Amino acid sequence: MTQRVHPRLDRIQHRSLIAGGVGLGLCLGGAFLSPEQFFRSYLVAYLFWTGIALGSFAIVMLHHLTGGGWGFVIRRLLEAGTRTLPLMAVLFVPLLFGLPDLYVWARPAEVASDPILQHKSLYLNIPFFLIRTAGYFAIWIGVTYFLNKWSVEQDRTAEPLLTRRLQVLSGPGLVLYGLTATFASIDWAMSLEPHWLSTIYGVMFIVGQVLATLALMIPMALLLADREPLSNVVSPAYLVDLGNFLLAFVMLWAYMAFSQYIVIWSGNLPEEIPWYLHRTTGGWQWIALFLIIFHFAVPFLLLLSRVTKRSVQMLSAVAAALIVARFVDLFWLVVPAFHHTGVHIHWMDLVAPIGIGGIWMWFFIWQVKARSLLPLYDPRLAGILERARSVR
Repeated sequence: MTQRVHPRLDRIQHRSLIAGGVGLGLCLGGAFLSPEQFFRSYLVAYLFWTGIALGSFAIVMLHHLTGGGWGFVIRRLLEAGTRTLPLMAVLFVPLLFGLPDLYVWARPAEVASDPILQHKSLYLNIPFFLIRTAGYFAIWIGVTYFLNKWSVEQDRTAEPLLTRRLQVLSGPGLVLYGLTATFASIDWAMSLEPHWLSTIYGVMFIVGQVLATLALMIPMALLLADREPLSNVVSPAYLVDLGNFLLAFVMLWAYMAFSQYIVIWSGNLPEEIPWYLHRTTGGWQWIALFLIIFHFAVPFLLLLSRVTKRSVQMLSAVAAALIVARFVDLFWLVVPAFHHTGVHIHWMDLVAPIGIGGIWMWFFIWQVKARSLLPLYDPRLAGILERARSVR
């Protein structure tokens, strides 16, 4: 069991539960003092941690389709991440009580006085919003169930045909992920400002989810890499592969973010430019500059070096920094929808991600400890182990 592999997991799990309980307790107290602020802070934190669960969902299916040693290093961690989706469905419930506080389209008086909202009301209304959200989670949890069921069944039966079954499921699964994650990002985040739209917004969220997941799973895998069974598969070559994967999504995030900006800037349409004006004035421009430097420029330059990617400490540090940058990016995307005049940071903005994140990490580590850290009977694993031994 993983408990014997690395006792630090028990300590992290215990501390995560305490941090999560305290954080959510403080947020509950804050909800009585300022319900509107509670829902705003909770939404940002919820989007961040749900994004990691969904990023796990996407990457594990990508690994089933492509193979590769990098995937075996983090596959069981990713599978554990997918099994947190039922928890995130439960944690969505508090947001149901705050829809009118969050979304202007959920306020009948606002809709009645706004022709644009009336035009969009066939899609943006509370009953249909809830139906769509239930559908997203049903699809995510349904596909996750079979991905995990067949993976653990292969551990038990050593049936090689289950690898093919996982590949067949992962192709359509990735398509479903792309569609549902796009619509979920539109529903949960972009519709905060329903007069504005971007055709690239959903893709930006998907790239961010995968990037945040890699940034968390790489340090988690390296934490366990000094003991069996992961010590048998983690090698400098696979560290470089994971570092290159991280670099690719850093570059892809920058490309998507710049593409959206340049398209809106060149169009210069009055219904589009306020979204960026709200995020580049009143102090928000400094957060945008922070993202340019620490979400792209610095990790890009560091990850270009093989020295960084072959070093456990350096690669873990870059990944950990990217986790922080990902949350700041999400904060920059969401919070200006509520504060157009300047930067506004409330204490619940800091406590909510700790509360939800603590509970998520506790549940995640519980799932990690439930299974072997390697899919021992995957027919591709023998070649991966051989390569790992040959390049040490």
